[in-house]
Amino acid sequence: MIELAAAFAVAGAASNAVGTAFQRKAASASSRSGLRLLADLVRQPFWVIGMAGVICAALFQSLALVNGPLALVQPLFILELPFALLVAAPLMHRRLPHWGWWGVGGCVAGLAVLLVAAAPHGATDHAPLARWIPALCLCVGAMAVAVLLAGRGHSPARRAALLAAASATGNALTAALLKSASGTFADDGFSAFLRSWQTYGFALAGVASVLLLENALQAGPLAAAQPALTIGDAVVSLTLGITLFDERIRTGWWLVPEACGALLIVGGVLVLSRAVQRIIVLPVPAEEQHSTT
Repeated sequence: MIELAAAFAVAGAASNAVGTAFQRKAASASSRSGLRLLADLVRQPFWVIGMAGVICAALFQSLALVNGPLALVQPLFILELPFALLVAAPLMHRRLPHWGWWGVGGCVAGLAVLLVAAAPHGATDHAPLARWIPALCLCVGAMAVAVLLAGRGHSPARRAALLAAASATGNALTAALLKSASGTFADDGFSAFLRSWQTYGFALAGVASVLLLENALQAGPLAAAQPALTIGDAVVSLTLGITLFDERIRTGWWLVPEACGALLIVGGVLVLSRAVQRIIVLPVPAEEQHSTT
């Protein structure tokens, strides 16, 4: 089941990367805004492909969380970043600087070392309300504090990092609620899924996370937002998995390779965040320019 959960998580990361890349491609080809933009996008094949990718990503994530621990599934979504670069760069006629691929390698290698060393196990799908209440209070409270500290008047980098950290906390909370709701669906069916408070909780948390992410990307540089988003999601997910769902990781001397893997991921994310800001724009083929106009 662990292998199945890992496969679904990787498929979800790839699907989300494809969906995001194709949606950005469709939006870049339109000059409209507001509702007219949406009306224009729904007629574009690229946007339809993008939406299919996003829907598949949500399905894969649900299947991954039902079959495996939160501490395994959410860190694997770090792979969305290199997947997005692999798909979006040629699609948007961009090229990552050669040194940026060292960041991709660092993320992938670090994630492999971390998960093999930690070996998350022992997951359940449900947690008692006595555990949910402090988890919800701490996550929502941390998000609120981060938003308050990111008020205007501070440096763009600080605001971006704090808002991204709030979004990361919301992403982890969304995944935990989704895991519980998906477990209810698998055990008791669709009617029980609709009666579960976690179903509506993950919808609200997901919307809040998206809004915080958009504000983080608008507030400051990607180099400040992306590390907080990527690392924060993994750390909070690991904490929620252990405290809510009785998940376990290996400790003792295994902490050494786990720390090495985490450092590799941090280094890879930092390199990629800077490489994206120096991405090379390639000329658009004449036939594509003609079709766009």
